[in-house]
Amino acid sequence: MFDVIVVGGGPTGMMLASELRLQGVGVLVLERDAEPPPYVRSLGLHVRSIEVMDQRGLLERFREHGGTHPIRGFFAGIDKPAPADLDTAHPYVLGIPQTLTDRLLADHAAEVGAEIRRGTAVTGLEQDDDGVTVHLDDASVPPLRARFVVGCDGGRSTVRKLLGVGFPGEPSRVDTLLGEMEVTAPPDEITRIMTEVRRTEKRFGLGPSGRPNVFRVVVPAADVTSVPPTLDDFKRQLTAYAGTDFGVHSPRWLSRFGDATRLAEHYRVGRVFLAGDAAHVHPPLGGQGLNLGIQDAFNLGWKLAATVNGWAPDGLLDTYETERRPVAADVLTNTRAQMLLTTNEPGPQAVRQVLTQLMDFDEVNRFLIEKVTAISVRYDVGEGHALLGRRLRDVPLREGRLYELMRTGNGLLLDGTGRLSVAGWADRVGHVAEVGGVDVPAVLLRPDGHVVWTGDDQRTLDDALARWFGGGTVRG
Repeated sequence: MFDVIVVGGGPTGMMLASELRLQGVGVLVLERDAEPPPYVRSLGLHVRSIEVMDQRGLLERFREHGGTHPIRGFFAGIDKPAPADLDTAHPYVLGIPQTLTDRLLADHAAEVGAEIRRGTAVTGLEQDDDGVTVHLDDASVPPLRARFVVGCDGGRSTVRKLLGVGFPGEPSRVDTLLGEMEVTAPPDEITRIMTEVRRTEKRFGLGPSGRPNVFRVVVPAADVTSVPPTLDDFKRQLTAYAGTDFGVHSPRWLSRFGDATRLAEHYRVGRVFLAGDAAHVHPPLGGQGLNLGIQDAFNLGWKLAATVNGWAPDGLLDTYETERRPVAADVLTNTRAQMLLTTNEPGPQAVRQVLTQLMDFDEVNRFLIEKVTAISVRYDVGEGHALLGRRLRDVPLREGRLYELMRTGNGLLLDGTGRLSVAGWADRVGHVAEVGGVDVPAVLLRPDGHVVWTGDDQRTLDDALARWFGGGTVRG
């Protein structure tokens, strides 16, 4: 029996597999496709995902393959610079194509010991009190058993359908064509025409892909359909919007995506969970989709590992849905709004003009940027200090940076009083006798970096330790 079977080998599934292996949990990843997809729908990591990579020691690996870009123009393509003092040590976008993100996360999962089987599709699930039986599409392979299963298998999730979990929302109303292909038009002509078209059509663009003479092309589709696009479809739509097809030819890959907006009714059914696009789909504006899935995995991983390893307090696994589902609902709301603001209808365009003016106010601009980059996420962990439920930014400490100290996957007590203790939980929670400039006497962090306690009282600290890290050994 496996501890956990992860269905789906995209960024969410591989991030989750790595988080589980960090805690010694046995993991099998089942991926339906024999090869990773060639298309590039995500172009980068936002602040919170960059922080996640830093907290696990992966950031430098990603930075070797990507470039940093200023934070601006996130919300509906309204070009406003970010405030100078965002609450993060990483105030930038890490530009990296999804194909590289997929490969780096898969390589890391394999390095830390996850078993990965590609070309293997799940066809059935059966739960009982002890685990989950997983049936595969290859009849010659006997069913597999796991204590838990997590569906990270995308918007058309087989796992979600087998569970019978509803996926209410709105179907696609508009499709967008996306592909990489060679272009014969000269660069100055591309720039001139694209600048003019984008004055009114934000879903239009041609930009270098990073390979010689190959451009990434985005253009509104003529209709909504599940039929894969052709090069002729791109030529027609480019001509319709720009008056030229720019001489596109020799496509590397072609794809299409819609603006469907759906949220799973539940993230958990017994021993089976949903994460990433299996739990939520939404328009791509703001580039939040891949990041949202990685952050789902970061939230679920340590909780599922705690359960497998036997120290999870009652109800810990339930907090995955209560914390992450509202975050996804908020992303669905803001992407719906952004999608509306990119249309050419007079009403939305009037709202866009007003919002553009409002974003000149620092508070409005900050609110929207923190929302898209996920650094404003606050989980409901109880009443108290304003830090409670929020992730803590990286801060320098005498023993090293905060995020460096979190790479074990354990919780951490930052203790400026020098007299508090995690005795009884030392196998799960580290202890540093300073707070690194945080304006509280002491702060307790979960393995995902979110604050669950502040103060200077050992009794209330013990209560928080028991709530989030289970029963400790009896104090002498």
